[in-house]
This record gives sequence, C-alpha cells and structure tokens, in this order.
Amino acid sequence: MNKLSTIGYETDTQAGLIARLKAAEVDLVVDVRAVAASRRAGFSKTLLANSLAAEGIGYLHLRPLGTPKPGRDAARAGRVDEMRAIFEAHLEEPAAQLALAQATELAKDKRVALLCYEDDAACCHRRIVADRIRQTLKCEVADL
Repeated sequence: MNKLSTIGYETDTQAGLIARLKAAEVDLVVDVRAVAASRRAGFSKTLLANSLAAEGIGYLHLRPLGTPKPGRDAARAGRVDEMRAIFEAHLEEPAAQLALAQATELAKDKRVALLCYEDDAACCHRRIVADRIRQTLKCEVADL
C-alpha cells in the first residue's frame, strides 16, 4: 500500500516544496485548492505543473476538492471548526464525491501528495480529504 502525503507551501519556496516531494518519493501531486492560482511565486497551476513535470512528478488539479469561498474565509479568520463544517458539507456534493473517488483511486497505485497552501495540515481541508482516503484505503498519511 502506498503512503498518502499532504503538503502545504505557505512558508516554502517552489524548490523547497519539490525537494520535500522528491524526498518522499511522491509520484503525483493532487492540487486540492479551489483556486489554483497563487500570489506566491511558482505556485500557480501551470507553472507548478510544468516545474513538477521537469522533476518527474505528475500534477492533477481536482478543483471540486477545494474549499468553497465561505470555508476559505473562515479558515483565514482562524475559524477552523467552521471551515471544517463547510467543507464536510461541500464533500457531499456530486462533483466533490467524484473527485474524491478519483483521488482515492489514484492513491491506490501511486504515491500521492495532496497540495494546498497552509503549512499546518491540521488547519487545512486537505486533512479532511486525506482522512477520507485513509478510511477507504487503510493507508498511512504523512504530512510533509
């Protein structure tokens, strides 16, 4: 069974993030941001995907696994419990269910890292996604 990882880039550079991914032998980054754009250099969707590809790491953006705007607003305000409730409700939507199933299927055969902005996975919706995948696959989860 492959280990599932989560990774945030809040205080990292693109090179630092890629180094952590390579050290963990990640095959595929699954971007779970609702908006795959970033004010941080190197972390917008196309540039990040190209940079990862150059290092032999795949990239897939699963937008339906991103936090809806009210959840992002709650997270920015430090209301993590509110963000979690909003995201849990969002995960019941059909598009989110399909994306979760896709991420779970990919994690069966590849070393996947779920990517979002926050450094601390405990304060990020990617932990919820990782927990759902772990429940299905009975795999380990490592926060890189």
